Amino acid sequence: MHYLKAEHYTYLAGEINALYHDAAVKMGISDSVQNILYVICEKGDQCLQSDISKLTGISRQTINSAIRKLEKDEIIYLKPGKGRNTVVCLTEKGKSFAAEKIYPLFEIENKIWNEWTDDEQHQYLMLTQKYRDALKKYLSMIQ
Repeated sequence: MHYLKAEHYTYLAGEINALYHDAAVKMGISDSVQNILYVICEKGDQCLQSDISKLTGISRQTINSAIRKLEKDEIIYLKPGKGRNTVVCLTEKGKSFAAEKIYPLFEIENKIWNEWTDDEQHQYLMLTQKYRDALKKYLSMIQ
């Protein structure tokens, strides 16, 4: 019976990912560009390149490739951060692009979030964190 519940979670997570993919397709951008710009916007129009990798789970190679394209399209620019860190920043063109392609997702997510009670929001966050922590724990045991 536990596997049925795990399969249900996997199915729901897959459906949610597919919906974000559909949103990217509707916006005419790739999933990786959507995810990268989402993180940059969430962080206030600039963030460390390493944060993008941590928060999206996208491979460094894919991120580097997408960033080069976004730079070429004048959507982002790079500037040196502390140490070896690189800061990825939206250009003015990038801010307009994000307003059209990314901020509608924020609006939808906020609309959904605001439909939930405080208790539902708290419960969702607590259970998601509990799942993440357990997943980290058990994955660390895999040899």
